[in-house]
Amino acid sequence: MKVRVERDLLVESVAWVGRSLPSRPSVPILAGLLMEASEGQLTLSGFDYETSHRVTLPAQVSDPGRCLVSGRLVADIVKSLPHQVIDFSVDGAKALLVCGTSRFTLQTLPASEYPELPAQPPSSGVISSDVFARAVSQVAGSASRDDTMPVFTGVRMEIEGSTITLLATDRYRLAVRELEWEPDEPTVSATTLIPARALSDTAKAMTGSTLTLSLDKDAAGGDGLAGFAGEVSGGSRWTTTRLLDGSFPKVRNLMPEPDAIQTRVRIDTTTLVEAVKRVALVAERNAPVRITFTADGATLDAGNGDEAQASETIETHLTGDPVTVGFNPTYLLDGLHAIGTPIAHLAFVHPTKPAELTGATNLEEAPQTSFRYILMPVRLHN
Repeated sequence: MKVRVERDLLVESVAWVGRSLPSRPSVPILAGLLMEASEGQLTLSGFDYETSHRVTLPAQVSDPGRCLVSGRLVADIVKSLPHQVIDFSVDGAKALLVCGTSRFTLQTLPASEYPELPAQPPSSGVISSDVFARAVSQVAGSASRDDTMPVFTGVRMEIEGSTITLLATDRYRLAVRELEWEPDEPTVSATTLIPARALSDTAKAMTGSTLTLSLDKDAAGGDGLAGFAGEVSGGSRWTTTRLLDGSFPKVRNLMPEPDAIQTRVRIDTTTLVEAVKRVALVAERNAPVRITFTADGATLDAGNGDEAQASETIETHLTGDPVTVGFNPTYLLDGLHAIGTPIAHLAFVHPTKPAELTGATNLEEAPQTSFRYILMPVRLHN
């Protein structure tokens, strides 16, 4: 095997494939990066039995072949090299990497023992990768990071025809995002639960192109697969991830019915973000920020009488009854960042019931409903 490849392309590709390499592999061979050279291209692959990454980039191949090397070591080496072409060759059990005056000799691993990567499921349709990445970023942050409850660490993907709905919750907040796509079958209907971290990493890595979404229709969880493929600058990327098994909670009943809403508040998003950040400085860990919404504005309070306290009043536009509610400041800020609009719209049924956060581009516009962030209030102590 003998290959010449651009340094910057290799750095980016190795870094992305390295995301699927386990830091503490159950089987040592999984720490390897599989390199396969064929006419005009180099393919890099990584697999941890849950997620697989594969990327193909252009290369000058004078001797086709394949080899397996330490993924972490190669990643560290290539990103430290000067911006020159890299020559990579294999001779027996040794691999030689040359860039300018730098030379590295690496021990190869037995490529014959590397597990076969799962096949990409058949295409289900395509979507703009930028739109998909934005939608995933809005939702994935609301998934739990507690691996003891796997079902909450995933993003539920519901597909009905040309509409995809993404949902994620950690039991304290719920994020829901609807977006359009182009399915291969106009009447397609499917529901899957994809690990949030894998989905987020994939969406970020495949921006700037049309993304092909592939779902294993024969398995809804456990042994099922979701696949993603896209063209990026310098090559093609594919990834698969095993779906999560388990029943996602019935969360749609948390979203307030329009007829039940008693209070609506419109507020400048940046103003609210900065006020929450300032007031939360005196809040103890996990303590809520208390917000009182009236016709005269919103007053934010945090702290208690024995410690530091903070209070700030900002301008708002209220319709309906005044309301006082407590929010976890981190969860509230996450939602305000996720809506991504100049105006935030809060809707309340009751101070003790979930509040709905949506966005608008101006004070006169109706709130956008393609993204909804449902936030559970924190009980306040008088």
